[in-house]
Amino acid sequence: MTATPDLGTPRLASPDLLRSVFRRHAAGVAVITARGDAGPVGFTATSLTSVSAEPPMLSFGIGTGASSWPAIAGADRVGVHILGEHQQELAATFARSGADRFGAPTSWRQGPEGVPVLDDVLAWLVCRVVARVPAGDHRIVLAEVEMGDPAGPGRPLLYHQGRFNGLRE
Repeated sequence: MTATPDLGTPRLASPDLLRSVFRRHAAGVAVITARGDAGPVGFTATSLTSVSAEPPMLSFGIGTGASSWPAIAGADRVGVHILGEHQQELAATFARSGADRFGAPTSWRQGPEGVPVLDDVLAWLVCRVVARVPAGDHRIVLAEVEMGDPAGPGRPLLYHQGRFNGLRE
């Protein structure tokens, strides 16, 4: 026997409804980086998704009003960084509008293809952008994985109920 959900009073689709539902969805936390004309850019993303194993591809979303969008719109390569639970402050810095994201205490280096690579992350990838698909006020960026390192220490950082959290055991 399956439980029937209490439908109550349905709410019409709206940005508030979508945000309310996705606050209940725990998501891994990533930082996307790219070279920009005025220096490195980056932002925190919880929309990272594996798309294909052959060829290895992933996707992420970015708002067209985001400060990083102009650089991502023109970038041929991006860095994708999976954050650990020890990096809540880093995630917050890259999520904060107007923050000096690459200033101290952020530790990073210029990686392959000139892509900014963050230090001390659980894993990182350098990917070639293959498409930017319009999706409302966002773009879905499809990127093919070229290289990376999956061997960083620690446990993953999650985003849930509007906060960054570690896994509970």
